[in-house]
This record gives sequence, C-alpha cells and structure tokens, in this order.
Amino acid sequence: MITGEENIVADSEQIKQAVRKVLAGDRDAFRVLVREHGLMIRSYVGSQLHRSDETEDLSQEVFMDAYRGLDQFDIDADFGAWLRGIARNKLLMHFRTTQRRERRETEFREEVARLLEHDLERIYADQSEHAIEALLRCIGKLPERMRHVVRAGLGGTKASKLATELSTSVGAIYNLNYRANSMLRACVTEEIQ
Repeated sequence: MITGEENIVADSEQIKQAVRKVLAGDRDAFRVLVREHGLMIRSYVGSQLHRSDETEDLSQEVFMDAYRGLDQFDIDADFGAWLRGIARNKLLMHFRTTQRRERRETEFREEVARLLEHDLERIYADQSEHAIEALLRCIGKLPERMRHVVRAGLGGTKASKLATELSTSVGAIYNLNYRANSMLRACVTEEIQ
C-alpha cells in the first residue's frame, strides 16, 4: 500500500526525472511539468487577476520563462515553489505595466478633453450666431448617448458622475466625448461653409 508521503516522493522523483530529460534536450518532457503544475499556476495567477484571458496569458509566460531558465533550477528544490516565484515576479511586472499604461491613458484622455474644449470655445468666440446655431443642430444629430455626454459636459457634469449615470466607465465617457467632438467639428465645418 502506498501512503501519501510515498506518493509525494514518487511525484517529486517524476518531476526531477522530467527536468533532467528537458535539460538533456527532450522538449516533450516539459509537458509533464506543465501538466503537474498548470492548474496550480493558473489558480495562483487567477487569484490576483480578474480577467481569464490575462490569467491564461500570464500563466503561459510563467511556463515559457521556466522552460528558458530551467538550467538555473536546483534539481533538489521544490519545482512548484520555483514556478510560484516566477509567477509572483510576472504578476508584479504586469501590475506595474498596467498601472503605467492606465496612467498614460488617463493623461491622454484629459489632454484630448482640454484640447477639444479649447477648440469648441474658439468656435463659439470666432463664429457668428450662425455657427452657434449650426453647432446646436449638429448636437441634435448626434446619437443619443453622445448627445447626452456633450450636453452634460457643457453643463459641467463630472465624467465620473456621468459614467455612473450611464452605467459605463469613465474611460468610455472620455471616448464618447472625443468621438462626439470629432463629429461635431466635422458637422459644424460643413454647415457653416
């Protein structure tokens, strides 16, 4: 009868054997390592991320890094712990990259909003009453959600409040506003010519 401890030792020996085979050039032996530890790594990574596609991608990256760095693995160490260390580093890098990207996107959206706001103000100041009437007609031609975003923005409503009101994200509000302003600029230019 095999006890639980003997089973762990057998599994450990199977892992060591697979590592040795991979290091000797047998790429297919790495499948044993993925099969034995894949669920554990996906669970570990998935506990930190909310999107399944990110979990799958990051888990695959862990195994690719493990494969490339297998010659650095201490054959007598715990392979699962080694993989979790790689996963932890991948997660940290992912969060740093995501944070930087989100900060840049936010700054970009705010800059676009500032630029478009200036353009609309200039249109108001430079154009006659005809241009203002054209702008109002063009606002009326926008799809309903865009029209709502533009009117709320002109009324001073904050993007976060508007996002809650429309059951969407602040980023989606900025995107709607950007697209609406582009459509308005083209429409007004066409109407006043």
